[in-house]
Amino acid sequence: MILTSDQLKQLNLNEGVNTVAFSVTTAGQGTTIVEANIFVFDHKTKFVISDIDGTITKSDIIGHIFSLLGRDWSHDDIAQFFQAIQNNSYQFIYLSSRAIGQSRVTRNVLCSVEQSGFALPLGPLLISPDGLMAALYREVVVRRSEEFKIECLKSIASLFQGKNPFYAGFGNRYNDVVAYKAVGIPETRIFTINPSSEIARGAISEVYPTSYKSLHDIVDEIFPPMDSFSGSESYSA
Repeated sequence: MILTSDQLKQLNLNEGVNTVAFSVTTAGQGTTIVEANIFVFDHKTKFVISDIDGTITKSDIIGHIFSLLGRDWSHDDIAQFFQAIQNNSYQFIYLSSRAIGQSRVTRNVLCSVEQSGFALPLGPLLISPDGLMAALYREVVVRRSEEFKIECLKSIASLFQGKNPFYAGFGNRYNDVVAYKAVGIPETRIFTINPSSEIARGAISEVYPTSYKSLHDIVDEIFPPMDSFSGSESYSA
C-alpha cells in the first residue's frame, strides 16, 4: 500500500517517528491490530544503510536462533558505534531481504541488541514484500539479494529530487557492496564485516584489522557532524 501526498497530509505526521495502527475485523476472529512506524525526515537528511544478518548479528543463521531465545549474538561495540553516527546527525535505515512475514522477528533482532547501556538507533526497517519461499529462493538458491535492495533504495532516492540521500552502507556480503554502489554510495564509505568482526572498506577481499570499536574511535573523521535531522530515540525506548 502506497499513500498519496494528500493522504499523508491528512495523518498530521510529525518529524521523526510516528506510530500508526492497522486493524482488521472479522466475524470469526474479532479485531486484529498491527502497529507500524512512519518516519518523516528533512530533505537534507543523509542516511546510513545497514544490513542485519551477518552485519549486526555475527552470522546469518545463529543470529536468527539466538534472537528467538532472547540472547544477543551481535558484533561487539556496534550499538555504541551506530549511536555515535546517529549523534552526528545521520539517520539509519535497516535493510534486509528477509520476507515480510519475518518482520516482527526481524524487529525483535534489532530490539534485542543491548551493549553496555547502548541500543541500536531507531530507524526504518525495510524488508522484502515477498513471501518466505520467494525470499529464500532469492537469498539462498540464486543468491541475488542485491536485486531487492537496489530496487528498494532507488525507490527511496527518488523522493529526494535528484539528490543522493545515502552517505554510507554496512553489509557482510559482496551483494551488499554491489547494492550500495548501484545507488551512488562511494566505495570508500561501504563497509563489509566478516564473522570475525573484521571490517573492510569496499571489496570484501581488502580486509584490514578494523573493528566497530576502532571505527568508533575515529567516527568524527568518517562521519563528520551534520546539521540535518537527528533523533535521540533508540530501539530500547
